[in-house]
Amino acid sequence: MRVVAPALSELDPIERAGRDEIAALQLQRLRWSLQHAYDNVPHYRQAFDTKGVHPSDLRRLEDLALFPFTSKQDLRANYPFGMFAVPRDQVRRVHASSGTTGKPTVVGYTRQDIEHWAQLVARSMRAAGTRPGDLVHVAYGYGLFTGGLGAHYGAEKLGCTVIPMSGGQTEKQLQLIQDFKPRVIMVTPSYMQVLIEEFTRNGLDARESSLEIGIFGAEPWTEAMRADIESTGGLKAVDIYGLSEVMGPGVASECVETQDGPVVWEDHFYPEIIDPDTGAVLPDGCEGELVFTSLTKEAMPVIRYRTRDLTRLLPPTARPFRRIGKIVGRSDDMLIVRGVNLFPTQIEEIILQHGKLSGQYEIHVSREGLLDTLVIRCELQSHLGALSAEEISAMSAWVTHRVKTMIGVSAYVEVLAANVLQRTLVGKARRVFDRRQA
Repeated sequence: MRVVAPALSELDPIERAGRDEIAALQLQRLRWSLQHAYDNVPHYRQAFDTKGVHPSDLRRLEDLALFPFTSKQDLRANYPFGMFAVPRDQVRRVHASSGTTGKPTVVGYTRQDIEHWAQLVARSMRAAGTRPGDLVHVAYGYGLFTGGLGAHYGAEKLGCTVIPMSGGQTEKQLQLIQDFKPRVIMVTPSYMQVLIEEFTRNGLDARESSLEIGIFGAEPWTEAMRADIESTGGLKAVDIYGLSEVMGPGVASECVETQDGPVVWEDHFYPEIIDPDTGAVLPDGCEGELVFTSLTKEAMPVIRYRTRDLTRLLPPTARPFRRIGKIVGRSDDMLIVRGVNLFPTQIEEIILQHGKLSGQYEIHVSREGLLDTLVIRCELQSHLGALSAEEISAMSAWVTHRVKTMIGVSAYVEVLAANVLQRTLVGKARRVFDRRQA
């Protein structure tokens, strides 16, 4: 199976531009976005004034570091529509987060915002190898979550035929893939693993399906998971990045010819990497927290929004824009277990290195007296038959040793039979259960 990259003539003109041209466009659009936010959003006027900066202080791109950050707490404090920069009757759509840790964060879009969003998702899909006329199976959730509708509008903008399946109903997902024969699927990587398991459960080989391209996002995933999905699913696994507060899916996306990290569409979003503790801007190549400033958003501009995603900015390759490395975790998802910093993706990487374990896992943290206890639950691959207690024990010991040597923390590892752990059928997979706070 060979997926062909788009020809140079198919790219947008800005995708063929030089860095000087891109920087000039960014500076022009950044000045507009700062002024737009200052003039129309009371929160930004107050935040700028408190820090003693004005949009006119931006004379070069580096001057953005003078301006205040925006956090998720700021969005919640201005719930529901306080961050909008246009009258409510000019807002054509509203999306919102789930609000599981407090009030939901609400975002709005003008007609032009929705058009830009569709264009950028279409650009992302084209970069992933999708072509006009392709049948695209969208298994992201529809509704207030930006994934489903973002993918849907982008696929239509590219000229594809959309199957708006949404999440869940795994048996029906499999049936439609078998009957409709889509070439492209857009879904979370963890749910793609569930679909591959469903193929196996029905005596089918996912590698023989019509799917050639998987565009996966909405949750961090590792190179080990990419290799697992590509080998068991028989498709190219491409990373798409986004978050509702900045736009939704399509803020950045990988190119299929390189698969070396999502390309940030820098003509619409200006990225920075900061030290999550001090807020200082870090040079390209250094690992830190990803920050975005929107350059074209009308309804809800965001200025230096702290994503909490930990990554690096990398030099351009397939496109003239910078890339982001794989998200290693979130600063607010990091676990500290007996003084050791641990990210769920580190556990995932280790589990997928073992040839007989699936990519499904759970991390349970509790406290017994003054000590933290870390339990990792993982599963056998579904095609394996019954294994002896000695084999299971050896696998548990292997994971335990790797976690200790690679991460530096002791863990109890439970190796379970296939299909025991609960699957997330809609939205992001829940991997961490931290009972210390309770």
